[in-house]
Amino acid sequence: GLDDGFDGNLTANGEIYDKDGLSAAHKTLPLNSIVKVTNMKNGKTVTLRINDRGPYIKGRILDCSYGAAIKLNFVEQGTTEVKVEVIKWGDNAYKKQT
Repeated sequence: GLDDGFDGNLTANGEIYDKDGLSAAHKTLPLNSIVKVTNMKNGKTVTLRINDRGPYIKGRILDCSYGAAIKLNFVEQGTTEVKVEVIKWGDNAYKKQT
Protein backbone atom coordinates (compact mmCIF):
# COMPACT_ATOMS: atom_id res chain seq x y z
CA GLY A 1 0.00 0.00 0.00
CA LEU A 2 0.86 3.64 -0.37
CA ASP A 3 2.57 5.16 2.65
CA ASP A 4 1.15 8.61 3.21
CA GLY A 5 3.39 9.25 6.22
CA PHE A 6 0.49 9.56 8.66
CA ASP A 7 -0.15 5.89 9.43
CA GLY A 8 0.07 5.25 13.17
CA ASN A 9 -0.08 8.95 14.11
CA LEU A 10 -2.65 10.27 16.55
CA THR A 11 -5.59 12.02 14.93
CA ALA A 12 -7.34 15.11 16.32
CA ASN A 13 -9.83 12.97 18.24
CA GLY A 14 -7.10 10.89 19.88
CA GLU A 15 -7.38 7.77 17.75
CA ILE A 16 -4.49 6.10 15.99
CA TYR A 17 -4.75 6.87 12.28
CA ASP A 18 -5.20 3.83 10.05
CA LYS A 19 -4.61 4.65 6.38
CA ASP A 20 -6.59 1.58 5.28
CA GLY A 21 -9.54 2.46 7.50
CA LEU A 22 -12.52 4.60 6.52
CA SER A 23 -11.93 7.98 8.08
CA ALA A 24 -11.60 11.59 7.03
CA ALA A 25 -10.41 15.00 8.15
CA HIS A 26 -12.63 18.07 7.99
CA LYS A 27 -11.98 21.60 9.29
CA THR A 28 -15.33 22.39 10.90
CA LEU A 29 -17.55 19.31 11.27
CA PRO A 30 -17.66 17.94 14.83
CA LEU A 31 -15.22 15.07 15.37
CA ASN A 32 -16.84 11.63 15.24
CA SER A 33 -19.48 12.85 12.75
CA ILE A 34 -20.54 10.21 10.22
CA VAL A 35 -20.66 11.50 6.65
CA LYS A 36 -21.67 10.03 3.31
CA VAL A 37 -19.20 11.05 0.62
CA THR A 38 -20.10 10.79 -3.06
CA ASN A 39 -17.51 10.96 -5.82
CA MET A 40 -19.26 13.28 -8.30
CA LYS A 41 -17.23 11.89 -11.21
CA ASN A 42 -18.32 8.25 -10.89
CA GLY A 43 -21.22 8.20 -8.42
CA LYS A 44 -19.42 5.91 -5.93
CA THR A 45 -20.23 6.53 -2.26
CA VAL A 46 -18.59 5.70 1.04
CA THR A 47 -19.56 6.31 4.66
CA LEU A 48 -16.75 7.86 6.69
CA ARG A 49 -16.16 9.02 10.23
CA ILE A 50 -14.54 12.41 10.78
CA ASN A 51 -11.65 11.78 13.17
CA ASP A 52 -9.20 14.52 12.29
CA ARG A 53 -8.81 18.18 11.35
CA GLY A 54 -7.78 19.46 7.93
CA PRO A 55 -7.16 19.59 5.04
CA TYR A 56 -5.12 22.77 5.08
CA ILE A 57 -4.77 23.06 1.31
CA LYS A 58 -6.84 25.85 -0.25
CA GLY A 59 -9.90 24.63 -2.07
CA ARG A 60 -10.04 21.22 -0.40
CA ILE A 61 -12.89 20.39 1.95
CA LEU A 62 -12.17 16.82 2.99
CA ASP A 63 -9.08 14.71 3.44
CA CYS A 64 -9.97 11.03 3.36
CA SER A 65 -7.99 7.94 4.19
CA TYR A 66 -6.35 5.79 1.52
CA GLY A 67 -8.93 3.08 2.18
CA ALA A 68 -11.72 5.57 1.45
CA ALA A 69 -9.98 6.78 -1.73
CA ILE A 70 -9.87 3.16 -2.96
CA LYS A 71 -13.62 2.74 -2.36
CA LEU A 72 -14.36 6.05 -4.12
CA ASN A 73 -11.98 5.05 -6.91
CA PHE A 74 -9.81 8.18 -7.13
CA VAL A 75 -6.47 6.92 -5.82
CA GLU A 76 -4.67 7.56 -9.10
CA GLN A 77 -6.01 11.11 -9.50
CA GLY A 78 -5.28 11.96 -5.86
CA THR A 79 -8.21 14.37 -5.60
CA THR A 80 -11.77 14.40 -6.92
CA GLU A 81 -14.94 16.43 -6.64
CA VAL A 82 -17.14 15.12 -3.84
CA LYS A 83 -20.43 15.81 -2.17
CA VAL A 84 -20.43 15.47 1.63
CA GLU A 85 -23.66 14.75 3.50
CA VAL A 86 -23.81 14.48 7.29
CA ILE A 87 -25.57 11.29 8.40
CA LYS A 88 -24.94 11.74 12.12
CA TRP A 89 -23.48 14.76 13.91
CA GLY A 90 -20.48 13.91 16.06
CA ASP A 91 -19.99 14.58 19.76
CA ASN A 92 -16.54 16.16 19.22
CA ALA A 93 -15.23 13.86 21.97
CA TYR A 94 -11.54 13.19 22.36
CA LYS A 95 -10.68 9.53 22.91
CA LYS A 96 -7.68 9.08 25.17
CA GLN A 97 -5.41 6.20 24.26
CA THR A 98 -5.19 3.79 27.19
